[in-house]
Amino acid sequence: MHPFEFYLMLGFKHISDLAGYDHILFLVVLCAVYRIEQWRNILILVTAFTIGHSVTLVLASLDAFTIPSNIIKFLIPTTIFITAFHNVIGPNSTEKPKKMGRNYAMALFFGFIHGMDFSNYFKALLMGDSSIVVPLLGFNIGIELGQLLVVFFIVGIAFLCLNVIGVKHREWNVFISGAAAGMALVSMLENKFW
Repeated sequence: MHPFEFYLMLGFKHISDLAGYDHILFLVVLCAVYRIEQWRNILILVTAFTIGHSVTLVLASLDAFTIPSNIIKFLIPTTIFITAFHNVIGPNSTEKPKKMGRNYAMALFFGFIHGMDFSNYFKALLMGDSSIVVPLLGFNIGIELGQLLVVFFIVGIAFLCLNVIGVKHREWNVFISGAAAGMALVSMLENKFW
């Protein structure tokens, strides 16, 4: 298998693996506040998350920093909890595009944190490789494709619930965000580092 294809599949599997449900749960809660008509906002948020993830992998691959995994294991569910909390008490998703910058910045920053989870493994895979460009490109394209597949599934379910079954958007958001916050809180307590 060509190195690009290997890293592409690795990135795709990293996101779509149900054993690593934390990334999927983050995507679910990230999308919970949006309607299908806001697909551009969703795509930009997911891409911002991927960019944050990518920057972390580049910095870790270049030995720019290392963060202990026990802290990362706590921070990841914290990002899910904060996003869920923001969905319920923050400004609603119909806000003007200028104000969407806050959500994009949050997705980008949380992408940094989620990228730390995989950075040590990714760095070990690069041992002996003289260039990180092909592995990073393949891996990040794989992540983006995996995320888009997960988001397509999430938005499809939301569309069915909101437009076919008739669930009110606020109820959908509170239910999904509340469930994600509860799961994140349990994970935070299980992974506390102090």
